[in-house]
Amino acid sequence: MKLAFPLALALILAACGVETASTAATAAALKKQEMEQGKKTMEQMQQKIDQANLQAQQRTEQAGGER
Repeated sequence: MKLAFPLALALILAACGVETASTAATAAALKKQEMEQGKKTMEQMQQKIDQANLQAQQRTEQAGGER
């Protein structure tokens, strides 16, 4: 009986540790996913900016040729 309480307490604390580790792993996975999505969004925006710059350059060249 004297051993039952410390053993039960140790099991409860170990279970809390596993749950905490699992929660941390889940949070880390979500952060990684957020970072990857942010990177993808940034790349898409850069492509749009590059495309807009190219179109502006083409318009400038066309306007120069019309004079």
